[in-house]
Amino acid sequence: MATTEEDFPRGGIAKQPVESRIVVQRAEVDNLFQTAEQKESKKRKGAPKDGINKSKKPKKGGKEGGLTLNAAATTVEILHIKNVKEGMLILGCVKEVTDFEVTVSLPCGLQGFLSIKNICESYAKQLSKQLDADDSEEIDSLPNIFHPGMLIRCAVAKLDTSKGGMLSIQLSINPQQVNKALSATALKTGMVLSGCVDSVEDHGYIIDIGVKGTKAFLPKKAAQQHNNQEDLKVGQYVTAVVDQVKNEGRVVRFSVSPPSSQDCAEAAQGWNLTNILPGLLVKATVKKVTKHGLILSFLSSFSGQVDFLHMEPEQASSYEPGSEVQACVLYVEPSARVVSLSLRSYLVQPGARVDPCPVDRIGEVVENCKITTSHHMSGALLELPDQTVTFIHRNHLKEPKASLNENRLQAKAEHTCRILDFSLMDQMHFATLRKSVISKPFFRYHDIKAGQVVEGTVSVLLNHGMMVHLSDHIKGLVPRTHLSDIVLKNPEKKYVEGMKIKCRVLSVDPDKKKLYLTRKKSLVDSTQRLFLSYDDALPGRVSHGYIVCVKDFGCIVRFYNNVRGLVPLRELSSEMIISPETVFYVGQVLKAKVLQCDPEKSKMVLSFKAAIDGESEEAAAAAAAAAAAAQCDCEVGTKVEARVLKKSVNGLEVSILPDEVRAILPTMHLSDHTSNCPLLWEGLQEGDNISSLVCCSRNKQNITLTKKPTARWALEEGMFAKDFSEISVGMQLIGWIKNIMPYGVFVEFPHGLVGLAPKSAMADRFIGNTAEVFQLGQTVFAKVTNLDEEKRRFLVTLKITEVMSPESEPQTRLINGLNERKAAAEMLAAREGGDLRQQLLALSAGEKLKLTVDQTSKDSGATFKSDDLAGVSISASRQHAMGVNLNPGQKVTAIILHADVFSSSVDVSLLPALVAKKKSLTEGSKYTAKVQHVGKDFAVISLDDTAQLTVIQTRSHLNSVFVSESDRMKPGSSLAVEVIEASCQELQGLPLVSWQRSAAPSRCSASEADPRGLCFGQTVQCTVKAVKPTAVTLTLEGGAVGSVHVSEVIDTSEMCPGIFPTSSVKVGSVVSARVIGGREASSHRFLPFSHPRFTYTTPELTLIPSKLDTSTELKSVSAKEKLNSYSVGEEITCFVSKFHRDRKSLEVTTHPSVTGTVDLLAMIADPKDAGRLQKLYKLGQAVRAKVVEVSSQPQRLVLSFTGDYRLQKGGVTVGMVTNIVPQFGLQVRLPFGAMGTVGLIDLADAYKPKPLAGFSKDQLLRCFLLESENGKWQLSLRPSRLDAENAKQAKDPEVLSVDHLEAGQIIRGYVKSAGEQGVFIRLATNITGRVQLQHTSKFFVSKHKVLTEHLPVNTLLTTKIISIDRQEELVNLSLLSEDTGKPDVLPESLGLPLHFTGEEKKKHDAERMKKKRKLPESEQKQAQSEVVKKKKKKKSKTEDNDSGVEVYFREEEEEEKKGAEPKAAPQVAPSSAAPSRLQVAAGFSWDVGLSSLKPALAAQDRDSSDGEDEDIGSKSQKKTRHELEQEKKQAEKALVQREAQLMDPSLRPEDAGAFERLLLASPNSSLLWLQYMAHHLQATQIEQARSVAERALKTISFREEQEKLNVWVALLNLENMYGTEESLKKVFERAVQFCEPMPVYQQLADIYAKSEKTKEAESLYKTMVKRFRQDKAVWLSYGTYLLQQGQSDAAAALLQRALKSLPSKESVDVIAKFAQLEFRYGDAERGRSMFDKVLSSYPKRTDLWSVFIDLMVKYGAQKEVRALFDRVIHLSLSVKKIKFFFKRYLEYEKKHGTPESIQEVKEKAMEFVEAKGADAAK
Repeated sequence: MATTEEDFPRGGIAKQPVESRIVVQRAEVDNLFQTAEQKESKKRKGAPKDGINKSKKPKKGGKEGGLTLNAAATTVEILHIKNVKEGMLILGCVKEVTDFEVTVSLPCGLQGFLSIKNICESYAKQLSKQLDADDSEEIDSLPNIFHPGMLIRCAVAKLDTSKGGMLSIQLSINPQQVNKALSATALKTGMVLSGCVDSVEDHGYIIDIGVKGTKAFLPKKAAQQHNNQEDLKVGQYVTAVVDQVKNEGRVVRFSVSPPSSQDCAEAAQGWNLTNILPGLLVKATVKKVTKHGLILSFLSSFSGQVDFLHMEPEQASSYEPGSEVQACVLYVEPSARVVSLSLRSYLVQPGARVDPCPVDRIGEVVENCKITTSHHMSGALLELPDQTVTFIHRNHLKEPKASLNENRLQAKAEHTCRILDFSLMDQMHFATLRKSVISKPFFRYHDIKAGQVVEGTVSVLLNHGMMVHLSDHIKGLVPRTHLSDIVLKNPEKKYVEGMKIKCRVLSVDPDKKKLYLTRKKSLVDSTQRLFLSYDDALPGRVSHGYIVCVKDFGCIVRFYNNVRGLVPLRELSSEMIISPETVFYVGQVLKAKVLQCDPEKSKMVLSFKAAIDGESEEAAAAAAAAAAAAQCDCEVGTKVEARVLKKSVNGLEVSILPDEVRAILPTMHLSDHTSNCPLLWEGLQEGDNISSLVCCSRNKQNITLTKKPTARWALEEGMFAKDFSEISVGMQLIGWIKNIMPYGVFVEFPHGLVGLAPKSAMADRFIGNTAEVFQLGQTVFAKVTNLDEEKRRFLVTLKITEVMSPESEPQTRLINGLNERKAAAEMLAAREGGDLRQQLLALSAGEKLKLTVDQTSKDSGATFKSDDLAGVSISASRQHAMGVNLNPGQKVTAIILHADVFSSSVDVSLLPALVAKKKSLTEGSKYTAKVQHVGKDFAVISLDDTAQLTVIQTRSHLNSVFVSESDRMKPGSSLAVEVIEASCQELQGLPLVSWQRSAAPSRCSASEADPRGLCFGQTVQCTVKAVKPTAVTLTLEGGAVGSVHVSEVIDTSEMCPGIFPTSSVKVGSVVSARVIGGREASSHRFLPFSHPRFTYTTPELTLIPSKLDTSTELKSVSAKEKLNSYSVGEEITCFVSKFHRDRKSLEVTTHPSVTGTVDLLAMIADPKDAGRLQKLYKLGQAVRAKVVEVSSQPQRLVLSFTGDYRLQKGGVTVGMVTNIVPQFGLQVRLPFGAMGTVGLIDLADAYKPKPLAGFSKDQLLRCFLLESENGKWQLSLRPSRLDAENAKQAKDPEVLSVDHLEAGQIIRGYVKSAGEQGVFIRLATNITGRVQLQHTSKFFVSKHKVLTEHLPVNTLLTTKIISIDRQEELVNLSLLSEDTGKPDVLPESLGLPLHFTGEEKKKHDAERMKKKRKLPESEQKQAQSEVVKKKKKKKSKTEDNDSGVEVYFREEEEEEKKGAEPKAAPQVAPSSAAPSRLQVAAGFSWDVGLSSLKPALAAQDRDSSDGEDEDIGSKSQKKTRHELEQEKKQAEKALVQREAQLMDPSLRPEDAGAFERLLLASPNSSLLWLQYMAHHLQATQIEQARSVAERALKTISFREEQEKLNVWVALLNLENMYGTEESLKKVFERAVQFCEPMPVYQQLADIYAKSEKTKEAESLYKTMVKRFRQDKAVWLSYGTYLLQQGQSDAAAALLQRALKSLPSKESVDVIAKFAQLEFRYGDAERGRSMFDKVLSSYPKRTDLWSVFIDLMVKYGAQKEVRALFDRVIHLSLSVKKIKFFFKRYLEYEKKHGTPESIQEVKEKAMEFVEAKGADAAK
């Protein structure tokens, strides 16, 4: 492949037949390889020549037989480190990644290290650049481009030798080393190559493949598919397929094919021994099978070997000579010409990946291991007791210097080994049999814990401490202060190298491999509790610590794991200590007692004094806990979260978070199921957090918590008595068994109340032995039967027939119980680890297993084995193995009955009826079930012949008792079940059923009867227990409680609006009611009895007389049916149930199962009623409402109280202001989800100077609906619209169309915009009038900015209508005083020249002519010629774009124009062509609304009169013939000039066609594009303007970045003013993508700020300072904005953030800039102090002094300025700089001072000069 001709070209391409290339290349490569092996070291230059001379021999051999590039190996052995050579290519797998190094797993247990400098050239360059820039945060660190399990091709870069003589393999993935044997001409399509990303381009990546002269490109789409949709980074390793080769290999295109379709390498691709790469997939043929591996042939001429480690274990016996296999190249050893391959599936199979270590067993010592296979040259395979296979290298079969006796090893039956490591490449553990290694107590840093006492050997003494070796690979540092209890001046006298010592571990960091030890005897021998974390340091505990710092305010004491605390001055001693340094010293060990500790903040307060006093730790802890409990506001019923502190036999000692208050969680309170309690206790460990706890009782000593679901529900619902006084006979309570006595059981309730259930009241049947019926901690339902108020005692009954459970659904308790067991098992599996428990967790009842019979027994059944469940006890009882013939070793299929994670056992059944195919179930179907397996609280049953299994509870009720053994559930017993849910997710897909031992007879159908015997439609007698606004509670016969909905009290025909139906029912009265359904206790959801998931909780009744008639058929109505009965616009009766303040809506109900909502705007017709809604609509009140929206899926009912259900034109409604837009008016939210706008003209009948001043966000208004367009309403707030009859006459009547206007009419309006086109005034919503400049003011306005400044948007003006074009709907107005009778719009103080017209103009001209006549003739002609020139200039400027303004110059102005015109000439065309919003400074800034643009005009009036032209025309009769000829020539010249102007591209066009012509000539001009957009905006064509912007972005060249940015900014402005937030966001995201992000962010921030969108601006600035934190301009921009908003404190905080983020060299400039901003926008005093601080540190920064002086002159007092000048002139600066400041000082005094102060400055200057002269003389 890499031939001599290719490496050394001779000026052309060799003409060779294509067919012969491969043969020639092979021959030459073979010879080149031999040459390199034999002569390269001696004679490098002769190598090519030798290769050429020997190239004929292989051809001859090729004819005789097959050509092989390397000889077949005679023996197969693994790769030893001694065979690793520099330059060798190996396939590796990333094992561990740190910031500067990657640990790589290599084949055969070897390990290499990839340094950060050996990635690739581009990464190294980027790294050095970023390091030089001190910007380490932006570096793509190694963890970002490598991950564990990643396969990489490596080259051995270097072999290092450590101090102990161990070899270290340094690797490189630099493509120039990995692919160094490849050349450009050798690249072929289909090759799989590796490389690193060299650079990131727009559409892909340039990949460095190490081939000189070749560029490789990888498309971005293909890379994202390969990299999980993430972008690649520079330096990232990539493996890709060559998709295309161009220009003889100089250009290569990659494609990343999915792993599933990766092809094998082919011989046609030209692979040879010098360039074959690790990781290639090849098709190979087995040539020979040996004991130690395989010998293969591949790529037609290669021979390779597969060692035993890389043979697929499951197929090891199936390999035969001649069989075809797929293999992966592992490494190439050039010196031995060996190619090693792997057949392992994770390297060969497509889509497979290398998994990390499955179980972290490294360092584990394993006994009873057996050697299964021995390989003489490699090592041995060892089988662990759990059948895990490990490999032991031959060097680790013996001690380092001992000889190996393999026969003795194999003769030994069992061995003890230690697992050293796990090889990712081999997917196998590596172990050792060396006893010296096995006997070591520590093998890794992970094995060492803080506080542990260890023994080590002194290694070396250093200045900062002593190194101690605990083992060969583990060493720790004893700091100098910890060498002894006292400070040792000469530690070398006490410690010598090799000395054995005992230490205690202070701290250990396994990841960084850092270990710190102490030799202080008081710490090593301490028996006090160790503070290993802040959680251990509970208040009151005492421990030994050492002082690390002594301060004036106290001592800082450190314990273990860097736990530290402060001993305040007052706690150092019982005596007063003034100076702690004289009493204590660093390193001193003392006892300290914890006073306060905050683990979250890692803060602790200690005391030496209290520890000396000797207060016992337990008593102090108890006192602290009691004090904390007393101060805690944890009331009974409060839901809390706690952390386990300590485990005891009876429960858990916990700490309530976040206050760290001590509490007790008894074991019996962990679950309602007593069998789950010990399991949960076992699973919980110290430090675990427990959620969903509820406080059930508290006293002065402690707080008791509970996790019982039933008790927790009762506490949350308030179903408990706070004290004895609240208990009444008949009250239902939930409690738990506290104590069992022969005469009964004591039941405890919340708040510590205890009642007695006598023996006779414990069950409905006779109980002989109370201890056998209930268990301690069992949850029960109780009913109070007797009260003894004197002794404050009460009796309860636990009989099922007398108590009614609020939740009698056994299925819910079943799911809760199973979830608790699962949680306990998961905690146990997570703590102990191992795949076994995880596998058991995944098993569920009804799942089938493939098993092998192990043993059989007639009495006990059978036991089984499973390959997947090694170590699990699998058994089937005799009953479940009946009818099946079983023999040991037989393969059988069994079904799981129960999998116990805790005992690692599985119960299975082989019964054919259970193993058969499952039949589907239907909800509501009934079956006869058979009990198959019984536990303590749960049982497994099978349903008839369906082969379906499920789980049920053994107790149907919490109070169920088993008086005799016959009552208990047993295997084989039958039950009657009904399917509630065919596949329940909570039961892992098993069916959810209800069951009973025998079917009870019922008076009604099963679908209508509840478990208590109540039937749908049954009439019952009840007593009214309580009356609420929306419900009535009734007590039924037998003590059951029922409920009556407010809609079921009075008949609809008798219902009147405003009444309260439930008020007609009195407490204590007896009423007749009829059952219509029930209500779930958990969700309070109404369900009819016919509902398939209904369970009896609280019966729902009705009191309506018409429904009590039993002869009337009563139909059950569901929520869906009720909702479907409503129609939009229908009027119905509803009842107020709840008011939501946050959502500003009312919740109403119309039926027990239907709830609706009424929006605030649909409740009221007058905004004044918003403040008294609760008075208008009270709970339970009947209200008539109209249906606005109704839906049954999802359930939704929206109503209206106003009588309307939709908006209609001409109507009046209430709206809420959502936004105030200065350019337009108000945005209003309307009822029924509609939106509308109110224009400025429609706000009032009498216009105000500030029309929007009286409105605020969320304000409620009465609005008149004018018309709807595109779903948005146009609204009016005029009183004449809202109340036309009572409204006063409008001062500013509404203008509906142009037809209502007349010429000469005086009318008022608001300024829409003011510019060079005139002043536009909004007269009506759709009518805008124009005031030409000559009709604006009596003064001549040369700059339209004067109008913009004095006539801002929304200025109220009085105008007179001059003319009306009714066809074009154009209105011309006048603002002149003589027309309006109002003062001129421009003040006289501006000093503008007067604007003359008519007779005044003639009079003014006559006076000018008189002055000219007085001049000599020569001067008069000269002046006349100048006038003519000026007129020509004026004409050339105005004839193409005449605004109709008559311009007259005074003589003084003409003189000024002479100097000004040449400078202004180049800017005439752009400024006259573009509106104010399009003027360009640094990018375009569209900061004015659409109102600034003129309306669309048919054509501009170019023929408006010009005073000077008329004057000249009037005098034409007096001109001579010569003058007439001259005038004709001038006219011709003017015509030519006009034609040239028309062809001038800088001329602003007037229609779309003209714009298109100009854009063809200048497509990259953003100015033209923006003028085109403005042209559309003038005609209010928003969409056309958008389309022009999009065209511009596509047309402008990508090189014109600034031009594109201008268009983006214009588009952002457009969307901000006329678009939505969504459209603006989309444009912004696109702009950031296509432009430099920073300018785009800044422009949008400016746009937000100018449009007063403060929230959006602040949010964007916060994003900017995070993203561009290294850019000083961003911080200054944000600071400017904050100060402009008046947020000085926020700006000060921002400055501190900026100083932390920016480089230190920028600090001074940033502070100075912020100080300037404070002067301009904030507090000048603060700015002055900031300058003072900076200049005190940098006094020679004259630039800052100069800026400071300028600011003080502008904002400060004269006294302060003079003081500042005095400071500056006394600085030690150069004479030149001091002279500059003296000059400024003198100028200031001349302008602001007095003669005396001026003289004083001169004297100071003289003194300075004299002083300098004296210094020079010295």
